[in-house]
Amino acid sequence: MATSTASRANLKNYVLVTLAYWGFTITDGALRMLVLLYFNNIGYTPLQIAFLFLFYEIFGVVTNFLGGWIGSQLGLKVTLYSGIGLQVFALVMLSLLNPNWAQWFAVLYVMVAQAFSGIAKDLTKMSSKSAIRLVVPQDAQSSLFKWVAVLTGSKNALKGVGFFVGSALLASVGFVNSLLIMAGGLFLLMFSGLMLPKGMGKIKAKVKFTQLFSKSREINILSAARFFLFGSRDVWFVVGLPVFLRSVLNWSFYEVGGFLACWVIGYGVIQFLAPTLIQRFGSNHPPQAKTIQFWTFTLTVVPAAIALALQLGAPPNTVIVGGLILFGIVFAFNSAVHSYLVLAFTDDDKVALNVGFYYMANSGGRLIGTVLSGLVYQLFGLVGCLWTSMFFVLAAGLVSLKLPDPQPTKAIAWKGGDGD
Repeated sequence: MATSTASRANLKNYVLVTLAYWGFTITDGALRMLVLLYFNNIGYTPLQIAFLFLFYEIFGVVTNFLGGWIGSQLGLKVTLYSGIGLQVFALVMLSLLNPNWAQWFAVLYVMVAQAFSGIAKDLTKMSSKSAIRLVVPQDAQSSLFKWVAVLTGSKNALKGVGFFVGSALLASVGFVNSLLIMAGGLFLLMFSGLMLPKGMGKIKAKVKFTQLFSKSREINILSAARFFLFGSRDVWFVVGLPVFLRSVLNWSFYEVGGFLACWVIGYGVIQFLAPTLIQRFGSNHPPQAKTIQFWTFTLTVVPAAIALALQLGAPPNTVIVGGLILFGIVFAFNSAVHSYLVLAFTDDDKVALNVGFYYMANSGGRLIGTVLSGLVYQLFGLVGCLWTSMFFVLAAGLVSLKLPDPQPTKAIAWKGGDGD
């Protein structure tokens, strides 16, 4: 009876955390598309647009570094709903942007608002992914890999929905009204936090500052690979690709937002299916070091092939659509295995600290990718962004060669064959 009650409580907590993360994710995707398309439409250069997201990524790095410590001391409930509250504040702040301000001041204002949004995103992400490690017992019938894939895959699908929502809102009700609508929806979602336990993820021991740096060789290697992996995506996806679609191929707001939305949704579906597919082709064993090495080196080929096709004069619409689909499929397998391995290498009492450190590396990769996306696109176009992406993936693959296999005691909650 006690086990059944605990299982129901864990399921309730998982559902609440997932719903909060879903709601946040829609607004996060919508906000990115709103800012990018709105400022591109009023004449900002690719590099100026990249700088609008600079504080978003910088403060994401800082938040992931300190967020794990905050979560371990105050509990993941505090960090999760603090993140959602900060996002509401950022949306309202952006709605007060005055088009008559000097451009330098407007850019600075948006950067500060985006800083709050970056803190919000990474507090929410760190909290939700750490919470899964706590609500899935080590002897659970369903695998940790699958539970992580459900959250991560559905999150990315909903981020794609957010891309479309942002584009559609911008075209229909304008920039300011879009921001206020999203802020109101998130504010209502915050009340779901009343049903979560207060001490989730909180530890009694004091954590020294030096302990914020991961001492696990596995986590350090995986974090370095994650840095280059996500830098490889954002170096062409964040600024270069949407600006190319809008400015060079003359796609409309709806077409740009709809296409990127479909891509992210498909990417999320592949992440969701990754455990089943890897199970089927991996003899029902959990992912090992060679799994991530295979998918990373496979990904290296994709941006290089897209760049070569564009340089050889292939139809850009066909190349971009087909190439991005292939990139999304292979990248999704990489991301799903990464999300499993970071938890497989982590003990219960260090989950918030290790996940925070790991996603700090993730944010660092996004930061350098975002800046380079605007800079390289402005200097060398989309082809330059794609070649840079290829070198980043190659670096991730070389780093992953040093990764050991998870130990049997840590490769938790993986059950093969029965579809649980």
